[in-house]
Amino acid sequence: MSHHDHTGHERHMAEFRRRFLLSLLLTVPILALSEMIQEWFGFILAIPFRKEVLLILSSILYLYGGHPFIKGLLEEVRKHQPGMMTLVGTAISVAFLYSAGIVFASGSMGEKDFFWELATLIDVMLLGHWVEAKSVLGASRALEELAAILPTTAHLIVNGEVKDVHASELKAGDIVLIRPGEKIPSDGVVIQGESSVNESLLTGESKPVHKEVGDKTIGGAVNGEGFLKVRVEKVGSETYVAQVMHLVEQAQQSRSRTQDLADRSAALLFYLALAASILAYIGWFAMGHADAALERSVTVLVIACPHALGLAIPLVVALSTSITAKNGILIRDRSAFERARNVDTIIFDKTGTLTLGKFGVSDVVSYISESELIELTASVEMNSEHVIARAIAEYAKSKESSFSSTEEFKALPGRGVYGKVRGRKVYVGSQNLLKEFGIMIEDERVRALQNQGKTVIFTVVDGELAGAFGLSDIIRQESHEALKNLKKEGFKVYMLTGDSEEVARWVAKELDIDEYFAQLLPEQKTEKIKQLKEQGLKIAMVGDGINDAPALLSADIGIAIGAGTDITIESADIILVRNDPRDVLKAFTLSKKTYAKMIQNLWWAAGYNLFAIPLAAGLLSNLGISISPAVGAVLMSLSTVIVALNAQTLRRYEPETAKLTLKENLVKDPVCGMKVDMQSAVFKTFYKGKTYYFCSSMCKDAFDANPKKYAKD
Repeated sequence: MSHHDHTGHERHMAEFRRRFLLSLLLTVPILALSEMIQEWFGFILAIPFRKEVLLILSSILYLYGGHPFIKGLLEEVRKHQPGMMTLVGTAISVAFLYSAGIVFASGSMGEKDFFWELATLIDVMLLGHWVEAKSVLGASRALEELAAILPTTAHLIVNGEVKDVHASELKAGDIVLIRPGEKIPSDGVVIQGESSVNESLLTGESKPVHKEVGDKTIGGAVNGEGFLKVRVEKVGSETYVAQVMHLVEQAQQSRSRTQDLADRSAALLFYLALAASILAYIGWFAMGHADAALERSVTVLVIACPHALGLAIPLVVALSTSITAKNGILIRDRSAFERARNVDTIIFDKTGTLTLGKFGVSDVVSYISESELIELTASVEMNSEHVIARAIAEYAKSKESSFSSTEEFKALPGRGVYGKVRGRKVYVGSQNLLKEFGIMIEDERVRALQNQGKTVIFTVVDGELAGAFGLSDIIRQESHEALKNLKKEGFKVYMLTGDSEEVARWVAKELDIDEYFAQLLPEQKTEKIKQLKEQGLKIAMVGDGINDAPALLSADIGIAIGAGTDITIESADIILVRNDPRDVLKAFTLSKKTYAKMIQNLWWAAGYNLFAIPLAAGLLSNLGISISPAVGAVLMSLSTVIVALNAQTLRRYEPETAKLTLKENLVKDPVCGMKVDMQSAVFKTFYKGKTYYFCSSMCKDAFDANPKKYAKD
């Protein structure tokens, strides 16, 4: 939502509040002077020219308080699109003109006027509009939080000095400093420092995300306990927040199928109400009850006012779009999001979606102490740049294994590598290495790894087989929980992959996937989806949005997962920001809840008319059951309030904001006095056996130039 839109909402709400309060003041004397009110409450207030005074007060109220409805009536008639404003404007105009006719006709039209009904009707309608405007404003504010989270000031580093500039002045390539507790000014990449960052409002990630050199950052995220130097990569409309806002606006502007249903219902209700109003008037007038005829006619128009119907869908759309965005679920097509509730089959791409898309150690078979096997193997492999060597070294780091220095390191072409570690001869390589030593593979565990299509690397220590490592594309930890929950909810789960049959079979078995299809090219994935759709399945395809673009487009619903900060994916209907397949079920859950709220609101907005219109027409008046215009207005506004409140219940699905706990080991910058975290400080220096920490290079340079001035016990 733009600032202009937000200001417009506030102005709209303030206008209805002002009109309601002033109309309420005029209503008090109108009620006090009305004969029916005096009769009901048992008092008499007689003044000269009572009817004329009532006419003057009611005229002011009609022209001022009723202005929005009269204006709306004229606009709808001019466009030949009668709707809610036509109903309200007609109702108050009929009540006012008939009552004014009574005053001027001097009894020839009867004695009963409808000034008090006119006043209460306008008051209640204005109150309803005020409440609605507040609700819409609340919904738009939820979206504006995304735009408001960006900081206005950035700490730009120029020639080693920190200079505060407006965030809008940043350019791609600029280096900025982010201190503890501050917001990151724009999308970029960490070039120095280490910290945890709160991205919950942006991506829905509930936990603070650890950032170190090389990691991407999102503008608007809140830095935790450390200092970060970030190189700006995206500014303006290219930033994550700007793209989110664009998608949010795009989604809100896209037509909802449920919104079309609401529009058709409103049009039908208008013609039904108009017909019922005319028939009620004719029927009562024919029976000789002219006053009752007008009252029933007006009441039918009031009861049938579809204002709540016009609010039913937009409120839910605004809230759901905001809530899904906060959950890291971005909607490009509203109708597709609504159709998601009908999906019964979910097809996942494997690489990068269910797996990390990263070669790593998945299994270890050890014939000596496993910790010793990992240490000896990694100590040799860390001297190599091969992808397998890096994967084993990374695995050793994750296990917090120690590394020993390697002597006599050399590569063995076609076989592996060799090195001497703590005096022991360590060979690491493929099965060709084992042939050289005459070692035969008899362990079923190793054969099982080979049958799964995994790359198996062997370690030989002093001529004896010490163990083996199975390497493959690693399955995401979250994938197990995601697929288990999806199947629990009744979804069929398939997998498409271009990988080998053995690897696909292993992943499918590990994740309990219903069916898989391996060794598929992108166009073959599309053909497979078409075949499954021909079987009557409603399919959602989940992929990374790049090589899976054709498959995403061919499915009923295309879901791009793991978009991160690059969310301009044109092939997907729904975009999941995080690399977390659990968000797929979250998207489907929000789709079902959103659609349910829309249908509930449609019933609350229009359903009561099924019995209210006949009562308003006076069909049961012989039994003493009737509805006056004021009661009709109360019922209409009550349905409006219920619709607004019902939409707000969607907020229970808003994610909890992550909380960052700052470390306690903070010390003062000796130059400027700012608190600096000792573990992740960007700048530090030593002086006379002590370490000093600084929030900026400028403070460090000042200290280095004159340490005696700043160094204190």
